Amino acid sequence: MSYDDDDSDVKIVDSNGTELKDGDSVTLIKDLKVKGTSVTLKRGTMAKNIRLNGNAGEVECNVDKVKGLVLKTEFVKKV
Repeated sequence: MSYDDDDSDVKIVDSNGTELKDGDSVTLIKDLKVKGTSVTLKRGTMAKNIRLNGNAGEVECNVDKVKGLVLKTEFVKKV
């Protein structure tokens, strides 16, 4: 069985339609509760050095309170 792992044609975009790349910084556009913790990330929280994980609607990042966080791109905007 053969799988085509060519993701070069998939563009990952933020809530405004701006293309995201590895290493970009993003901010949250709304307050988000983090599942499994008592932490609420406030609007405007910055996540630096994001990583694209291959899923079109998700990025991985670290913020001050939570490490290894996966965010949906509909809740972030590029800085």
